[in-house]
Amino acid sequence: MKLYPKGMRPSTLDERRRYYDKEFDIGSLSDWIGARKRNLKFAMILGRYTGLVMPGREENKDNVVVIDLWKRPGDIRRYALDYLPESLYYDRNRYFDVRECARCDENIEACQGCRNYDGQQLAFDLDPENVDCPYHGHLGEKIDRGRVHGFCMYEFKSVRKQASQLSLELAKQFEYVGVVYSGRGFHVVVDDEAAYHLTKRERKAIARRIGARYDIDEWVTEGGSRLMRLPCSLNAIVSRKCMRIKYERGLGRFDPRTSKLVVPEFMRSA
Repeated sequence: MKLYPKGMRPSTLDERRRYYDKEFDIGSLSDWIGARKRNLKFAMILGRYTGLVMPGREENKDNVVVIDLWKRPGDIRRYALDYLPESLYYDRNRYFDVRECARCDENIEACQGCRNYDGQQLAFDLDPENVDCPYHGHLGEKIDRGRVHGFCMYEFKSVRKQASQLSLELAKQFEYVGVVYSGRGFHVVVDDEAAYHLTKRERKAIARRIGARYDIDEWVTEGGSRLMRLPCSLNAIVSRKCMRIKYERGLGRFDPRTSKLVVPEFMRSA
């Protein structure tokens, strides 16, 4: 059964190594981090969906491996080369000093009540499997057939259009709205200060309002999932780079099968 559009497939461990060694753009990652060096936490999933994990890391194949001890963007590359993750994430929570997190032994559910917690980025996750597809059915049918992480271009084009529309809608209310290609779908994120301090009730209301018209994962917007794919990282499930999309590039024409912005070198040279 074909799970992904033409040219997409899981990356091998060697391809993950080549990407993080030669192609992972530390300069762009540094620009994205900006002045938030003490506020950000990162995480990795090693092989939960592909089943591929480097020797010696098998016991953590399905686990979330947290990175809260880092000083510079180059440290993230070192972690990636050490673990060769299937997915690399950032934590949408903002912390006054992430170094305190490394000394904390509380469960993650306690974060929002911690004195070190400083809000959470508002985000909308548009995944192609959420789209009702004339070829592959609705989400429940896809789950039953083991296709929950697969998608076709009909589903992709639907969330691409929705990402464009949603970003324009949010831009009427917020100043700092961005669109990120996740490797499969899109993330629309809001970095206004007021958005970081929305209450749980306010986030739920926004999720319901937006979810009535867009194929988002409402629990992400509500804050139930804190992790979002890290821009510049490799989505090794489909061998595509997770990248910020600038409006002037033309989101409506963006094609992940051919765009040099997101196709890694190891796929172009294959």
